[in-house]
Amino acid sequence: DNWAFLYAQRLALKQELPLHVCFCLVPSFLEATIRHYDFMLRGLQEVAEECAELNISFHLLLGYPKDVLPAFVVEHDVGGLVTDFSPLRLPRQWVEDVRERLPEDVPFAQVDAHNIVPCWVASPKQEYSARTIRGKIHAQLPEFLTEFPPVVHHPYPTSCPAEPIAWEACYSSLQVDHTVKEVEWATPGTAAGLAVLKSFITERLKSFGSHRNDPNKAALSNLSPWFHFGQVSTQRAILEVQKHRHKHKESVDAFMEEAVVRRELAENFCYYNENYDSVQGAYDWAQTTLKLHAKDKRPYLYSLQELEQGITHDPLWNAAQLQMVREGKMHGFLRMYWAKKILEWTHSPEEALKFAIYLNDRYELDGRDPNGYVGKLQDGGMACCLWSICGIHDQGWAERAIFGKIRYMNYAGCKRKFDVDQFERRYTPPH
Repeated sequence: DNWAFLYAQRLALKQELPLHVCFCLVPSFLEATIRHYDFMLRGLQEVAEECAELNISFHLLLGYPKDVLPAFVVEHDVGGLVTDFSPLRLPRQWVEDVRERLPEDVPFAQVDAHNIVPCWVASPKQEYSARTIRGKIHAQLPEFLTEFPPVVHHPYPTSCPAEPIAWEACYSSLQVDHTVKEVEWATPGTAAGLAVLKSFITERLKSFGSHRNDPNKAALSNLSPWFHFGQVSTQRAILEVQKHRHKHKESVDAFMEEAVVRRELAENFCYYNENYDSVQGAYDWAQTTLKLHAKDKRPYLYSLQELEQGITHDPLWNAAQLQMVREGKMHGFLRMYWAKKILEWTHSPEEALKFAIYLNDRYELDGRDPNGYVGKLQDGGMACCLWSICGIHDQGWAERAIFGKIRYMNYAGCKRKFDVDQFERRYTPPH
Protein backbone atom coordinates (compact mmCIF):
# COMPACT_ATOMS: atom_id res chain seq x y z
CA ASP A 1 0.00 0.00 0.00
CA ASN A 2 2.69 2.49 -0.98
CA TRP A 3 2.45 4.51 -4.19
CA ALA A 4 6.22 5.16 -4.31
CA PHE A 5 6.91 1.41 -4.07
CA LEU A 6 4.25 0.64 -6.72
CA TYR A 7 5.64 3.30 -9.07
CA ALA A 8 9.17 1.93 -8.64
CA GLN A 9 8.02 -1.60 -9.43
CA ARG A 10 6.11 -0.39 -12.48
CA LEU A 11 9.28 1.29 -13.80
CA ALA A 12 11.33 -1.87 -13.13
CA LEU A 13 8.78 -4.10 -14.90
CA LYS A 14 8.66 -1.79 -17.91
CA GLN A 15 12.46 -1.83 -18.21
CA GLU A 16 12.66 -5.56 -17.34
CA LEU A 17 15.02 -4.85 -14.44
CA PRO A 18 15.41 -6.12 -10.87
CA LEU A 19 13.97 -3.97 -8.06
CA HIS A 20 15.91 -3.00 -4.94
CA VAL A 21 14.44 -1.46 -1.80
CA CYS A 22 16.85 0.51 0.41
CA PHE A 23 16.26 1.88 3.88
CA CYS A 24 18.92 4.22 5.24
CA LEU A 25 19.14 3.84 9.01
CA VAL A 26 20.42 7.10 10.51
CA PRO A 27 22.02 6.86 13.99
CA SER A 28 19.72 9.49 15.53
CA PHE A 29 16.68 11.55 14.51
CA LEU A 30 15.41 14.57 16.46
CA GLU A 31 14.38 13.36 19.96
CA ALA A 32 13.70 9.75 18.92
CA THR A 33 14.65 7.12 21.54
CA ILE A 34 14.92 3.31 21.50
CA ARG A 35 11.09 3.28 21.88
CA HIS A 36 10.79 4.71 18.35
CA TYR A 37 13.72 2.93 16.72
CA ASP A 38 12.63 -0.47 18.04
CA PHE A 39 9.10 0.06 16.65
CA MET A 40 10.57 1.05 13.28
CA LEU A 41 13.17 -1.74 13.07
CA ARG A 42 10.75 -4.49 14.06
CA GLY A 43 8.39 -3.22 11.35
CA LEU A 44 11.26 -3.28 8.84
CA GLN A 45 11.97 -6.94 9.65
CA GLU A 46 8.49 -7.71 8.36
CA VAL A 47 9.18 -5.62 5.22
CA ALA A 48 12.42 -7.55 4.59
CA GLU A 49 10.55 -10.88 4.81
CA GLU A 50 7.79 -9.69 2.45
CA CYS A 51 10.35 -8.41 -0.06
CA ALA A 52 12.15 -11.78 -0.03
CA GLU A 53 8.84 -13.53 -0.82
CA LEU A 54 8.29 -11.11 -3.73
CA ASN A 55 11.80 -11.61 -5.19
CA ILE A 56 12.69 -7.99 -4.35
CA SER A 57 16.04 -7.23 -2.68
CA PHE A 58 15.76 -5.35 0.60
CA HIS A 59 18.87 -3.53 1.83
CA LEU A 60 19.32 -1.85 5.20
CA LEU A 61 22.11 0.71 4.80
CA LEU A 62 23.67 2.11 7.97
CA GLY A 63 24.27 5.85 7.80
CA TYR A 64 22.91 9.09 6.34
CA PRO A 65 21.41 8.75 2.84
CA LYS A 66 24.00 11.06 1.23
CA ASP A 67 26.83 8.87 2.58
CA VAL A 68 25.44 5.44 1.66
CA LEU A 69 22.88 5.72 -1.14
CA PRO A 70 24.80 7.30 -4.09
CA ALA A 71 27.56 4.72 -3.58
CA PHE A 72 24.96 1.92 -3.58
CA VAL A 73 23.48 3.29 -6.83
CA VAL A 74 26.88 3.24 -8.54
CA GLU A 75 27.92 -0.14 -7.14
CA HIS A 76 24.69 -1.89 -8.22
CA ASP A 77 24.44 -0.02 -11.53
CA VAL A 78 20.98 1.27 -10.54
CA GLY A 79 19.03 2.78 -13.44
CA GLY A 80 16.65 5.03 -11.50
CA LEU A 81 15.71 6.04 -7.97
CA VAL A 82 12.27 6.62 -6.43
CA THR A 83 11.73 8.06 -2.96
CA ASP A 84 8.78 8.80 -0.69
CA PHE A 85 7.88 12.25 0.69
CA SER A 86 7.96 14.01 4.03
CA PRO A 87 7.39 17.77 4.39
CA LEU A 88 9.80 18.01 7.34
CA ARG A 89 13.11 19.85 7.15
CA LEU A 90 15.49 16.93 7.78
CA PRO A 91 14.02 14.37 5.35
CA ARG A 92 13.77 17.09 2.70
CA GLN A 93 17.44 17.87 3.24
CA TRP A 94 18.29 14.16 2.86
CA VAL A 95 16.52 14.09 -0.52
CA GLU A 96 18.37 17.22 -1.64
CA ASP A 97 21.74 15.82 -0.49
CA VAL A 98 21.19 12.57 -2.41
CA ARG A 99 20.05 14.44 -5.53
CA GLU A 100 23.28 16.45 -5.56
CA ARG A 101 25.45 13.34 -5.30
CA LEU A 102 23.69 11.00 -7.76
CA PRO A 103 25.31 10.22 -11.12
CA GLU A 104 23.88 12.63 -13.72
CA ASP A 105 22.29 9.89 -15.82
CA VAL A 106 20.23 8.43 -12.93
CA PRO A 107 16.71 9.92 -12.82
CA PHE A 108 15.33 10.60 -9.33
CA ALA A 109 11.56 10.74 -8.71
CA GLN A 110 9.67 11.65 -5.54
CA VAL A 111 6.17 10.27 -4.90
CA ASP A 112 3.99 11.57 -2.08
CA ALA A 113 2.81 8.24 -0.71
CA HIS A 114 2.33 9.98 2.65
CA ASN A 115 -0.89 11.82 1.76
CA ILE A 116 -4.01 10.84 -0.14
CA VAL A 117 -3.92 13.97 -2.32
CA PRO A 118 -0.21 14.74 -2.89
CA CYS A 119 0.83 17.75 -0.85
CA TRP A 120 1.84 19.96 -3.80
CA VAL A 121 -1.28 18.94 -5.75
CA ALA A 122 -3.73 19.65 -2.89
CA SER A 123 -2.66 23.29 -2.78
CA PRO A 124 0.18 25.44 -4.18
CA LYS A 125 0.37 27.56 -0.99
CA GLN A 126 0.06 27.54 2.80
CA GLU A 127 -3.63 27.21 3.64
CA TYR A 128 -5.13 29.31 6.43
CA SER A 129 -7.36 26.68 8.01
CA ALA A 130 -9.31 23.46 7.48
CA ARG A 131 -12.08 25.59 5.97
CA THR A 132 -9.83 26.80 3.14
CA ILE A 133 -8.30 23.40 2.24
CA ARG A 134 -11.31 21.10 2.76
CA GLY A 135 -12.97 21.82 -0.60
CA LYS A 136 -9.66 21.53 -2.48
CA ILE A 137 -8.98 18.09 -0.99
CA HIS A 138 -12.53 16.74 -1.39
CA ALA A 139 -12.59 17.85 -5.04
CA GLN A 140 -9.54 15.66 -5.75
CA LEU A 141 -10.45 12.58 -3.69
CA PRO A 142 -12.22 10.81 -6.60
CA GLU A 143 -8.91 10.84 -8.48
CA PHE A 144 -6.61 9.89 -5.59
CA LEU A 145 -8.65 7.91 -3.06
CA THR A 146 -8.60 4.69 -5.09
CA GLU A 147 -7.84 1.04 -4.35
CA PHE A 148 -4.15 0.07 -4.52
CA PRO A 149 -2.96 -2.19 -7.34
CA PRO A 150 -1.07 -5.20 -5.95
CA VAL A 151 2.69 -5.46 -5.63
CA VAL A 152 3.52 -8.51 -7.77
CA HIS A 153 6.14 -11.24 -7.46
CA HIS A 154 9.03 -9.59 -9.29
CA PRO A 155 10.02 -11.60 -12.38
CA TYR A 156 13.52 -10.13 -12.85
CA PRO A 157 15.97 -11.45 -10.24
CA THR A 158 19.08 -9.48 -9.29
CA SER A 159 22.54 -10.84 -10.03
CA CYS A 160 23.77 -9.63 -6.60
CA PRO A 161 21.26 -10.62 -3.89
CA ALA A 162 20.90 -8.47 -0.76
CA GLU A 163 23.26 -9.22 2.12
CA PRO A 164 21.53 -10.87 5.09
CA ILE A 165 20.68 -8.08 7.55
CA ALA A 166 22.56 -8.13 10.85
CA TRP A 167 19.76 -6.73 12.99
CA GLU A 168 21.95 -6.67 16.11
CA ALA A 169 24.47 -4.47 14.29
CA CYS A 170 21.61 -2.14 13.33
CA TYR A 171 20.70 -1.71 16.99
CA SER A 172 24.30 -1.15 18.06
CA SER A 173 24.77 1.53 15.35
CA LEU A 174 22.15 3.74 17.06
CA GLN A 175 23.10 6.78 19.12
CA VAL A 176 19.86 7.16 21.03
CA ASP A 177 18.52 7.23 24.59
CA HIS A 178 17.72 3.71 25.84
CA THR A 179 15.91 4.84 29.01
CA VAL A 180 12.56 5.49 27.27
CA LYS A 181 11.39 1.90 26.96
CA GLU A 182 9.27 0.20 24.30
CA VAL A 183 5.54 0.10 25.00
CA GLU A 184 3.55 -3.08 25.55
CA TRP A 185 0.19 -2.22 23.99
CA ALA A 186 1.45 -1.59 20.44
CA THR A 187 3.06 -4.42 18.44
CA PRO A 188 5.10 -3.03 15.53
CA GLY A 189 4.58 -4.05 11.93
CA THR A 190 1.93 -4.07 9.24
CA ALA A 191 0.18 -7.28 10.35
CA ALA A 192 -0.30 -5.94 13.88
CA GLY A 193 -1.35 -2.50 12.57
CA LEU A 194 -3.97 -4.01 10.28
CA ALA A 195 -5.30 -6.02 13.24
CA VAL A 196 -5.72 -2.72 15.15
CA LEU A 197 -7.55 -1.28 12.13
CA LYS A 198 -9.85 -4.30 12.08
CA SER A 199 -10.59 -4.01 15.81
CA PHE A 200 -11.30 -0.28 15.35
CA ILE A 201 -13.87 -0.98 12.64
CA THR A 202 -15.61 -3.83 14.49
CA GLU A 203 -15.46 -2.49 18.07
CA ARG A 204 -14.78 1.27 18.27
CA LEU A 205 -15.87 2.94 15.02
CA LYS A 206 -19.52 3.09 16.12
CA SER A 207 -18.47 5.30 19.09
CA PHE A 208 -15.92 7.45 17.25
CA GLY A 209 -18.41 10.14 16.19
CA SER A 210 -19.89 10.58 19.66
CA HIS A 211 -17.12 9.66 22.13
CA ARG A 212 -13.75 10.47 20.55
CA ASN A 213 -13.25 13.45 22.90
CA ASP A 214 -13.73 11.35 26.04
CA PRO A 215 -10.38 9.96 27.28
CA ASN A 216 -12.21 7.30 29.34
CA LYS A 217 -14.00 5.77 26.36
CA ALA A 218 -12.45 3.32 23.89
CA ALA A 219 -13.49 5.22 20.75
CA LEU A 220 -10.22 6.06 18.97
CA SER A 221 -8.56 4.14 16.15
CA ASN A 222 -5.17 4.22 17.98
CA LEU A 223 -3.53 3.82 14.56
CA SER A 224 -1.20 6.83 14.66
CA PRO A 225 2.00 4.86 15.52
CA TRP A 226 1.52 2.61 12.46
CA PHE A 227 0.59 5.60 10.27
CA HIS A 228 3.64 7.51 11.45
CA PHE A 229 6.10 4.71 10.66
CA GLY A 230 4.43 3.91 7.33
CA GLN A 231 3.50 0.42 8.51
CA VAL A 232 -0.20 0.98 7.75
CA SER A 233 -1.20 3.34 4.97
CA THR A 234 -3.67 6.06 5.94
CA GLN A 235 -5.27 5.47 2.56
CA ARG A 236 -5.83 1.77 3.39
CA ALA A 237 -7.45 2.73 6.71
CA ILE A 238 -9.78 5.19 4.99
CA LEU A 239 -10.74 2.74 2.23
CA GLU A 240 -11.67 0.13 4.86
CA VAL A 241 -13.47 2.56 7.21
CA GLN A 242 -15.49 4.05 4.33
CA LYS A 243 -17.08 0.65 3.65
CA HIS A 244 -19.08 1.13 6.88
CA ARG A 245 -20.51 4.56 6.10
CA HIS A 246 -24.04 3.18 5.65
CA LYS A 247 -23.96 1.96 9.27
CA HIS A 248 -21.90 4.67 11.02
CA LYS A 249 -22.16 7.80 8.86
CA GLU A 250 -21.31 10.29 11.64
CA SER A 251 -18.24 8.33 12.75
CA VAL A 252 -16.95 7.69 9.23
CA ASP A 253 -17.34 11.37 8.27
CA ALA A 254 -15.52 12.44 11.46
CA PHE A 255 -12.71 9.95 10.78
CA MET A 256 -12.38 11.23 7.19
CA GLU A 257 -12.19 14.83 8.45
CA GLU A 258 -9.35 13.99 10.83
CA ALA A 259 -7.41 11.42 8.82
CA VAL A 260 -7.64 13.32 5.52
CA VAL A 261 -8.46 17.02 5.91
CA ARG A 262 -6.79 17.77 9.26
CA ARG A 263 -3.83 15.49 8.63
CA GLU A 264 -3.14 16.93 5.18
CA LEU A 265 -3.63 20.49 6.47
CA ALA A 266 -0.72 19.83 8.88
CA GLU A 267 1.40 18.48 6.01
CA ASN A 268 0.53 21.59 3.98
CA PHE A 269 1.69 23.86 6.82
CA CYS A 270 5.02 22.07 7.28
CA TYR A 271 5.66 21.98 3.53
CA TYR A 272 5.00 25.67 2.89
CA ASN A 273 6.11 27.22 6.21
CA GLU A 274 9.79 26.72 7.07
CA ASN A 275 9.13 27.88 10.66
CA TYR A 276 6.64 25.05 11.30
CA ASP A 277 8.19 24.31 14.69
CA SER A 278 8.68 27.84 16.03
CA VAL A 279 6.64 30.85 17.17
CA GLN A 280 7.90 32.65 14.02
CA GLY A 281 5.69 30.29 12.04
CA ALA A 282 2.52 31.63 13.68
CA TYR A 283 0.12 34.12 12.09
CA ASP A 284 0.81 37.81 12.76
CA TRP A 285 -2.21 38.20 15.09
CA ALA A 286 -1.00 35.30 17.22
CA GLN A 287 2.63 36.47 17.36
CA THR A 288 1.41 39.95 18.37
CA THR A 289 -0.93 38.71 21.10
CA LEU A 290 1.67 36.28 22.53
CA LYS A 291 4.30 39.04 22.59
CA LEU A 292 1.89 41.43 24.33
CA HIS A 293 1.29 38.90 27.09
CA ALA A 294 4.77 37.34 27.30
CA LYS A 295 5.55 39.24 30.52
CA ASP A 296 2.21 38.45 32.22
CA LYS A 297 2.61 36.89 35.64
CA ARG A 298 2.30 33.10 35.47
CA PRO A 299 0.29 31.40 38.28
CA TYR A 300 2.86 28.56 38.32
CA LEU A 301 6.26 28.06 36.71
CA TYR A 302 7.66 24.58 36.08
CA SER A 303 11.01 23.37 34.82
CA LEU A 304 11.25 20.87 31.97
CA GLN A 305 12.24 18.20 34.51
CA GLU A 306 9.13 18.83 36.66
CA LEU A 307 6.89 18.67 33.60
CA GLU A 308 8.59 15.51 32.34
CA GLN A 309 8.03 13.77 35.68
CA GLY A 310 4.37 14.87 35.81
CA ILE A 311 4.69 16.59 39.20
CA THR A 312 2.65 19.78 38.72
CA HIS A 313 -0.24 20.97 40.95
CA ASP A 314 -2.73 19.74 38.30
CA PRO A 315 -3.63 16.02 38.65
CA LEU A 316 -5.26 15.85 35.20
CA TRP A 317 -2.19 17.30 33.49
CA ASN A 318 0.07 14.92 35.42
CA ALA A 319 -2.11 11.94 34.44
CA ALA A 320 -1.97 12.95 30.74
CA GLN A 321 1.82 13.34 30.90
CA LEU A 322 2.19 9.94 32.61
CA GLN A 323 -0.05 8.30 30.02
CA MET A 324 2.30 9.61 27.32
CA VAL A 325 5.47 8.54 29.16
CA ARG A 326 4.17 5.04 29.91
CA GLU A 327 2.15 4.26 26.79
CA GLY A 328 3.74 6.41 24.09
CA LYS A 329 0.32 7.87 23.27
CA MET A 330 -1.74 10.55 25.00
CA HIS A 331 -5.44 10.87 24.25
CA GLY A 332 -5.97 13.47 21.52
CA PHE A 333 -8.35 15.72 23.45
CA LEU A 334 -5.91 15.86 26.36
CA ARG A 335 -3.00 16.75 24.09
CA MET A 336 -4.63 20.13 23.49
CA TYR A 337 -5.15 20.74 27.21
CA TRP A 338 -1.61 19.47 27.95
CA ALA A 339 0.07 21.85 25.48
CA LYS A 340 -2.03 24.88 26.51
CA LYS A 341 -1.10 24.43 30.17
CA ILE A 342 2.60 24.34 29.20
CA LEU A 343 2.05 27.82 27.71
CA GLU A 344 0.49 28.93 31.02
CA TRP A 345 3.24 27.47 33.26
CA THR A 346 6.48 28.41 31.47
CA HIS A 347 8.44 31.66 31.11
CA SER A 348 7.53 32.44 27.49
CA PRO A 349 5.68 31.10 24.42
CA GLU A 350 9.06 30.16 22.92
CA GLU A 351 9.98 28.07 25.97
CA ALA A 352 6.49 26.50 26.04
CA LEU A 353 6.76 25.42 22.41
CA LYS A 354 10.28 24.08 22.89
CA PHE A 355 9.24 22.01 25.94
CA ALA A 356 6.03 20.73 24.28
CA ILE A 357 7.85 19.61 21.11
CA TYR A 358 10.66 18.02 23.12
CA LEU A 359 8.27 15.99 25.32
CA ASN A 360 6.06 15.04 22.38
CA ASP A 361 8.97 13.92 20.19
CA ARG A 362 10.67 12.04 23.02
CA TYR A 363 7.71 10.02 24.34
CA GLU A 364 4.95 9.85 21.71
CA LEU A 365 5.34 6.94 19.31
CA ASP A 366 3.94 9.25 16.63
CA GLY A 367 6.12 12.25 17.55
CA ARG A 368 8.47 13.99 15.08
CA ASP A 369 5.50 14.24 12.71
CA PRO A 370 3.76 17.13 10.89
CA ASN A 371 0.65 16.54 12.99
CA GLY A 372 2.70 16.77 16.17
CA TYR A 373 3.95 20.22 15.23
CA VAL A 374 0.70 21.64 13.94
CA GLY A 375 -2.35 19.44 13.72
CA LYS A 376 -5.60 19.81 15.61
CA LEU A 377 -6.04 16.07 15.38
CA GLN A 378 -7.94 14.20 18.03
CA ASP A 379 -7.43 10.65 16.90
CA GLY A 380 -4.16 10.84 15.07
CA GLY A 381 -3.12 11.41 18.65
CA MET A 382 -0.87 14.31 17.77
CA ALA A 383 0.43 16.94 20.12
CA CYS A 384 -0.81 19.81 17.98
CA CYS A 385 1.81 22.09 19.55
CA LEU A 386 1.39 25.10 17.25
CA TRP A 387 -2.41 24.81 17.22
CA SER A 388 -2.52 24.81 21.04
CA ILE A 389 0.21 27.35 21.78
CA CYS A 390 0.26 29.59 18.68
CA GLY A 391 -3.32 29.43 17.38
CA ILE A 392 -2.34 27.96 13.98
CA HIS A 393 -5.45 26.99 11.95
CA ASP A 394 -7.56 28.53 14.73
CA GLN A 395 -9.06 32.01 15.25
CA GLY A 396 -8.59 34.77 17.82
CA TRP A 397 -10.72 34.49 20.99
CA ALA A 398 -11.58 36.90 23.83
CA GLU A 399 -8.40 38.40 25.28
CA ARG A 400 -7.13 37.13 28.63
CA ALA A 401 -3.92 37.06 30.66
CA ILE A 402 -0.94 35.00 29.33
CA PHE A 403 -2.95 33.54 26.41
CA GLY A 404 -3.97 36.85 24.86
CA LYS A 405 -6.32 35.85 22.03
CA ILE A 406 -5.14 32.21 21.87
CA ARG A 407 -7.95 29.73 22.65
CA TYR A 408 -8.02 28.92 26.39
CA MET A 409 -8.70 25.57 28.06
CA ASN A 410 -9.02 24.87 31.77
CA TYR A 411 -9.62 22.11 34.29
CA ALA A 412 -13.27 23.07 34.87
CA GLY A 413 -13.93 22.86 31.12
CA CYS A 414 -12.49 19.33 31.04
CA LYS A 415 -14.71 18.33 34.00
CA ARG A 416 -17.75 19.38 31.96
CA LYS A 417 -16.59 17.18 29.05
CA PHE A 418 -15.72 13.90 30.78
CA ASP A 419 -15.16 12.17 34.13
CA VAL A 420 -11.80 13.72 35.03
CA ASP A 421 -11.51 11.79 38.32
CA GLN A 422 -11.78 8.46 36.50
CA PHE A 423 -8.94 9.38 34.16
CA GLU A 424 -6.74 10.69 36.99
CA ARG A 425 -7.15 7.44 38.92
CA ARG A 426 -5.83 5.46 35.94
CA TYR A 427 -2.54 7.37 35.83
CA THR A 428 -1.40 8.20 39.31
CA PRO A 429 2.22 9.23 39.78
CA PRO A 430 4.51 6.74 41.56
CA HIS A 431 5.00 7.74 45.20
